[in-house]
Amino acid sequence: MTLRHFISLADLTGTEIRQIIERAIELKGETRAGTHHDGILRGKALAMIFEKSSTRTRVSFEVGMQQLGGNALFLSPRDTQLGRGEPIEDTARVLSRMVDCVMIRTYEHEKVERFANYASVPVINGLTDREHPAQLLADLQTYFEHRGEIHGKRVAWIGDGNNMCNSYIHAARLLGFTLAAACPEGYDPDPQISAAAGPALELVRDPRQAARDADLVVTDVWASMGQEDEKSARRQAFSGFFVDTGLMRLARPDAIFMHCLPAHREEEVSTEVLEGAQSVVWDEAENRLHAQKALVEFLLAA
Repeated sequence: MTLRHFISLADLTGTEIRQIIERAIELKGETRAGTHHDGILRGKALAMIFEKSSTRTRVSFEVGMQQLGGNALFLSPRDTQLGRGEPIEDTARVLSRMVDCVMIRTYEHEKVERFANYASVPVINGLTDREHPAQLLADLQTYFEHRGEIHGKRVAWIGDGNNMCNSYIHAARLLGFTLAAACPEGYDPDPQISAAAGPALELVRDPRQAARDADLVVTDVWASMGQEDEKSARRQAFSGFFVDTGLMRLARPDAIFMHCLPAHREEEVSTEVLEGAQSVVWDEAENRLHAQKALVEFLLAA
């Protein structure tokens, strides 16, 4: 068995991403039809380390493991020695002897990388300040379900060049679509990730330019957890980066809208768009469950 981690979307090939998405769609359909999958990961345990709070990440991984017959353990800094100064390297080696997989949701990307370097079981990035690859699997699954193949399509990213934007850049390069990212000056995506993307990334300053003829329009909050002290400055910088019906009209007539949630209505997106016919955010949220089931199954079968 080959040890595989999922720290970045770039840890997978385009073929593997499609394989996981196809399996996620299959698991979703079978689950809705009443098929039980509780034999797939029977006896397996997932440790979930949360230094950053979450609704969708915790529930989707926990329920996903339950549906596949495994168990998930929620570990907050208050519940572990990590919160009392135990080195990440030591925790990684100890947990690796007790569980089959570890998911970490934290602030610093470097923490997940250090943990994976010392772990002997698969490590999953549940979100860091640099990337959010588990969410991207759900987003891609949602696009495939609603519109089919994403190769050759145009995706508009509106707003902060944050962890989600960085993961979308990887997806564009690996799956062959164009990401038009409209970010205010000073809020660009990671320069190394951008440089590696080549022609798959189109970085612009005008949201209207990014949205024009887009097949998918995506945005995120202007200030994420940990950026509360920047909220006022960010609100000013992002004032023109608002997804409303006018912006959506610049996209293709059959374009869909996504947001990883939670959303701030009337800040980065209008209520009309979020709740409108082009929005697939609720499918996108549900697909965290199925995409992550397929991911854990993939990693534990590697």
